[in-house]
Amino acid sequence: MTEPRLGVLAVCLTQTHALLVRRRNPPDAGLWGFPGGKVDWGETVAQAATRELREETGVVARAGSQIDAGDFITRDAAGAVAWHYYLVAIACHADDPQPVAGDDAMEARMVPFAEIEAGALAMSAGVSTLLQKARAARG
Repeated sequence: MTEPRLGVLAVCLTQTHALLVRRRNPPDAGLWGFPGGKVDWGETVAQAATRELREETGVVARAGSQIDAGDFITRDAAGAVAWHYYLVAIACHADDPQPVAGDDAMEARMVPFAEIEAGALAMSAGVSTLLQKARAARG
């Protein structure tokens, strides 16, 4: 691939927990992070966020506002770009999220904010920072 891909992250929070998945596939295989993936042709980022959330966790949610956006770039051992996504984080609202791992998620669960902030899990870069932004955005 020679150009960045548009991707989305679905940020689903309760009062004390965030819905996270442990990824099965690269990039970030084996790491915990917010559910997400590629935006399909003709799909809005909001539609992609709720679709990816449903596919990876079984949770049906309503898309809210954009929380953050930015480049996600990883390099191989030789220094060449291996992955380049432009990720848009969307707040997703579910009444009673009960996640079950599906699609490319090895595990899915509601993780206490304190556990995320303490770095208790092997996480993708920026998960704790995005959680802070999401919590601040909801007031």
